[in-house]
Amino acid sequence: MSHRPATLPGMTGDTLEVISPPDAGPPARAGSEANRRVLTALCWLAAAPGLAWLAMRLLGIEYWRLGQLIAFTPYVAAWSLLPAALALATRRWAAAAVAGLVVVGFAACALPRAVADGGDVGSGPTLRALTANLRAGAADPGALVDLVRRERVDLLALQELTPDREADLQRLGLAALLPHRVTQSHPMAGGTALYSRFPLRATGVRTNRGGFFQAYATLVLPGAQPVEIESVHPMSPYATQVLAAWRADLADLAARRPATPDGPVRILIGDFNATLDHAALRRLIGTGYRDAADVAGAGLVGTWGPYDGDLIPPVTIDHVLADARVGVRTVAVHHLRGSDHRPLLAELILPP
Repeated sequence: MSHRPATLPGMTGDTLEVISPPDAGPPARAGSEANRRVLTALCWLAAAPGLAWLAMRLLGIEYWRLGQLIAFTPYVAAWSLLPAALALATRRWAAAAVAGLVVVGFAACALPRAVADGGDVGSGPTLRALTANLRAGAADPGALVDLVRRERVDLLALQELTPDREADLQRLGLAALLPHRVTQSHPMAGGTALYSRFPLRATGVRTNRGGFFQAYATLVLPGAQPVEIESVHPMSPYATQVLAAWRADLADLAARRPATPDGPVRILIGDFNATLDHAALRRLIGTGYRDAADVAGAGLVGTWGPYDGDLIPPVTIDHVLADARVGVRTVAVHHLRGSDHRPLLAELILPP
C-alpha cells in the first residue's frame, strides 16, 4: 500500500506555495490622502481671513466694528505673510497663489507709506506745524510748551483742550511763543485751538456732527500765499451708533474744504480718528491733499495707542493733510506725557 503525503494548502506536489499577507498599501495610502486634504484645508483656512480683510479694505466696507478694526490693517498685512509661507512650504499651489495675491494687495496699500516720495519740496517759506491731542486735558502742559519751544513750532493745533489746560498753557508762556490764537476749550474732549507765530485772519470755531469743536483760520505768513487752516477732530468710530457721525464729519471736510488747484491753499491738521486704510479719509485726501507723513515715508509710524499704558497696538490717526501745492520737507513724531496720542510735527514749504 502506497502512502502519499498529505497536501497542505498552498502546496502542489513537492512545491510549497508561500502565501503573502494582505497588502497593507491601500489603507496607508488612504491615510496619507486624508492628511493631505486636511493640510490643504488648513492652508485655505489660513488664507481666508486675509483675503476677506483685503476685500473690505479695498471696497471700503466699514460698518459695525469694522470702522474701528480697519485701522489695524498694517498688522493684518504683516500676518498675511504666514499663510503664503505655509502654502508654499507644503506645495499647495492654488492656496499659495491666492495667499500671494493677498500679500501683494496689502503691500500695495501699506508699503508706499514707508517710502519717501522724493519729490521737489519747493522753495517758498517754511511752516513748522504741530498737532497734539491733550486727552481731555490730561497731557502735561509744561512738556507741550517745551516741545513748541525746542522744535521752533510756527503753528500748533490742539484737540481736547480743557479750560484748565488753556489757562496752564497761558501761564507757562505759550502766548509769548505763539501770540496769535483762536481757541474754544471744553470741560471734556470737545475743545480745540490754533496757536500761531504768524497772524491769523477770518478766525472761527465750528461744531461738527460728532459734537467736537474745530478751530479754523487763515494764516498770513510773509512771502507765502494765505493758507486756510483747520484743527480737525471728527467723531471716533468707537461704536456702531456713532459711525454715521464719524463718516459725516469726514465727508463734511471733503465738501467744505477741498484742496482744489484753483482754490485757496489749505491745510487740515489734527486727530482725524482715521488711518489711510479708511475709505472716508482717502476720499477726503482725494479732493487734492497729500498726507505729510505718507509723503515723508513716515506713514506707518503710530500716533495713538499704547502711549498712556493701554495694551493697544499703535495706529496712525493723527495727520497733517497738506494741499498738493504745499511741499513736505520732514515729519517727526514726539512723546507727550499724559496723552494717549503722540504729537505730529511736519515741516512744510508753502507756495510763494
